[in-house]
Amino acid sequence: MDLRDKLYIDGEWSPSADRNLLTVFGAADGKPLGSVPQGSVADVDRAVAAARAAFEGWAATPLRRRLELLETLHAKLLEHREEIARIITGEVGMPLKLSRAIQAGLPAVTLEETIKLAKEYPFEQQLGNSLIIREAAGVVACITPWNFPLHQLILKLAPALTAGCTAVVKPSEEAPLSAFLLFDLIDACGFPPGVVNLISGPGRPIGEALAAHPAIDMISFTGSTAAGRRISELAAPTIKRVAMELGGKSASILLDDAELEAAVKGTVNSCFLNSGQTCSALTRMLVPETRYAAVVEQTIRVAQTFSVGDPFAGQAKLGPLVSEKQQRRVRDYIQCGIDEGAELLLGGPEIPEDLPCGYYVKPTVFGRVTPDMTIAREEIFGPVLSILSYRDEDEAVNIANDSPYGLSGAVWSRQRSRAERIARRLRTGQVDINGGRFNPLAPFGGYKQSGNGREMGSFGLEEFLELKSLQS
Repeated sequence: MDLRDKLYIDGEWSPSADRNLLTVFGAADGKPLGSVPQGSVADVDRAVAAARAAFEGWAATPLRRRLELLETLHAKLLEHREEIARIITGEVGMPLKLSRAIQAGLPAVTLEETIKLAKEYPFEQQLGNSLIIREAAGVVACITPWNFPLHQLILKLAPALTAGCTAVVKPSEEAPLSAFLLFDLIDACGFPPGVVNLISGPGRPIGEALAAHPAIDMISFTGSTAAGRRISELAAPTIKRVAMELGGKSASILLDDAELEAAVKGTVNSCFLNSGQTCSALTRMLVPETRYAAVVEQTIRVAQTFSVGDPFAGQAKLGPLVSEKQQRRVRDYIQCGIDEGAELLLGGPEIPEDLPCGYYVKPTVFGRVTPDMTIAREEIFGPVLSILSYRDEDEAVNIANDSPYGLSGAVWSRQRSRAERIARRLRTGQVDINGGRFNPLAPFGGYKQSGNGREMGSFGLEEFLELKSLQS
């Protein structure tokens, strides 16, 4: 049990004004893993005041010194990789082997890459008779989700602190324990008091209090589109800068010359990663009608290899979902697909018989899905793949773009130029061509209701910078 009863405010661990605690439950068995403070609006006010008081001094701290502290934090992340992986596997349910590489590995990579690029980044440049200065945006509220809890937090904190911003962090109440470990490490690094602060608690009232707070200059949020809409409303009266990475319903387009084995495997792997709890998951597979039967056969064969089980045991490729609420939501969507007439090819809404405890869902594949079906339009956030057919390239692009979301996507073709031509037509922030590798320096973010702003690389750093010009 990881029992936490204090918040991190102004450089020290201190009790919350609300003495109640929130229980954190294990995804694999539903049993308590630990607890964190409930948090209160009074705690938000204290944390924001501390960050505001620290801002001027931190922004004026030489970049070299800021990066030295971040390098120390990077070293500590590497030292604690196994602990991080085990905490997040317990909270979220990702199999431990994957958690070691992704949940614990990616945050360290992101922090390291941010430090590297900051050393070369042009924070000042001369443009004619003007000196263009890029300086810290101010006090930032970082509100993060539960699916990749530490990575999403580092995606915000690394560029914010590099830019000279101070921060108040609110992790998801579903998976907050890795954030508390991170702040143990931050406390040991020697950051000045008030530069980084941690508040735990639910979106209402904590997240809403941060979004509306007049002393917060910027909100960086990752989560659902509905929550993002609410944050925008609350931030509007004070004209805050708002950067948001929201939902997705990404399409994987298999062109008629695609190498089927690679395309199907890549799409299913993306859809089922983290038990489908990934905003950029490829959850719609678009296939030519002429190759539909072959794709279905291949998809079932690949999907059947995704065993479900205890994420700590080392055998299962899929662990549980994060909570009973999420499990119920995904099962309801699967039943909705059946009710609306999609063809159930694999899986179903029933809880796996051999896993009565924990929040498990069967990996599920639907065929003959039409673009108007609920499972083709709404983000399910579970291991559910929809296969849709199309007649020609134009129809494939239209189906892919007929979505309120625009976060990610994929195109598969033996001709790279053809795949790139289709990729350019997709209204989405990122497109993988023939299984393109993850690039931590490339911008990540979405079009339409998938959000605004970008994370990662120099593009993520620029979200936390204001532009000033000095004329002479």
